[in-house]
Amino acid sequence: MDLIQIKQRFDIIGDNSELNTAIEIARQVAGTDLSVLITGESGVGKEVIPQIIHQNSPRKHNIYIAVNCGAIPEGTIDSELFGHEKGSFTGAVETRKGYFEEADGGTLFLDEVAELPLSTQVRLLRVLQTGEFLKVGSSKVQKTNVRVIAATNINLMHAISIGRFREDLFYRLNTVPIKVPTLRERKEDIYLLFKKFALDFADKYMMPSIRLNPQAQELLESYRWPGNVRQLKSVAEQISVLEHNRQISAEVLQHYLPVDGPEKLPVRNADAHSNAEYLSDRDIIFKILFQLRQEVDQLKDQIQRENKAQGGSSSILIGSDDMDVKDIEHFSIQDVSLDLIKKALEKHSGKRKAAAEELGISERTLYRKIKELGLD
Repeated sequence: MDLIQIKQRFDIIGDNSELNTAIEIARQVAGTDLSVLITGESGVGKEVIPQIIHQNSPRKHNIYIAVNCGAIPEGTIDSELFGHEKGSFTGAVETRKGYFEEADGGTLFLDEVAELPLSTQVRLLRVLQTGEFLKVGSSKVQKTNVRVIAATNINLMHAISIGRFREDLFYRLNTVPIKVPTLRERKEDIYLLFKKFALDFADKYMMPSIRLNPQAQELLESYRWPGNVRQLKSVAEQISVLEHNRQISAEVLQHYLPVDGPEKLPVRNADAHSNAEYLSDRDIIFKILFQLRQEVDQLKDQIQRENKAQGGSSSILIGSDDMDVKDIEHFSIQDVSLDLIKKALEKHSGKRKAAAEELGISERTLYRKIKELGLD
């Protein structure tokens, strides 16, 4: 298939040069068995690239499996990928095939590959190098013939530098790198995509399609879109369903965009040195510390005013213990992290997924922090 045919088949909208390059590389590498590493921010549509590769490869008549590595708990990821023997762990009531066995002869897409634990990365490297793997609880070596395509939205070189990703695995996966551009790098495609989504939702909900006036179109194209195509589609659906007037003004559109403004929104840039995934919990803690210091300063001012009028101690009550204001400076990051995670879990009745979303970290990172802090 040529570029136009690929776009038609996979419903790809736009003619951005970087996007075309990504698609063209995928088409060229499809006929080989080389490993491919796809990078790009969350929501840019990385998942379509492995489908293009598979459907244009000699493996297209065999199975294609997509696995979100970040959605599988650390304790079961090896079993999911490589299978397990009956009785190998509690709950293993029967022998089970893993994805590498199921996808034999086909293609396996590992999304969010950087979420894999280091022990699983070792197993993955062995499969890539030799085609061999062991089921959990088994000593029998099995062979598989799988084309592996991986994707990530974080900076793997940074992950390597802090010991969270194996350098040898990176180079094995990165045989052919493909970068999918962000939506803000595809400004010429934003309105085209919005119109496509608007028409799709008009058909889905059996109503006239929404239209943007010139000012709204200008706002649409100037917005930063930190959530990329996924966010754009979500906004198009919300407006299609909620607005009675089918002609959308800039004022109406603004209601569906975050109030802080596009220039202030954080974007998880896979090429940035400050990787959001690994800095997220630290940044949250610093934010809480900053807010806490502000609150303490306000309390301090209030107490000082009251002391001038009435006299008394300058200490403030925090929890059940008296603590001088200056003691806040000695809080450790671990203390604040522990308190922050406890509060998030209590707020959501122990539901870790909801707590992780509130904290702005992945569920896998929350599991790790809970284990590190002894909150099990």
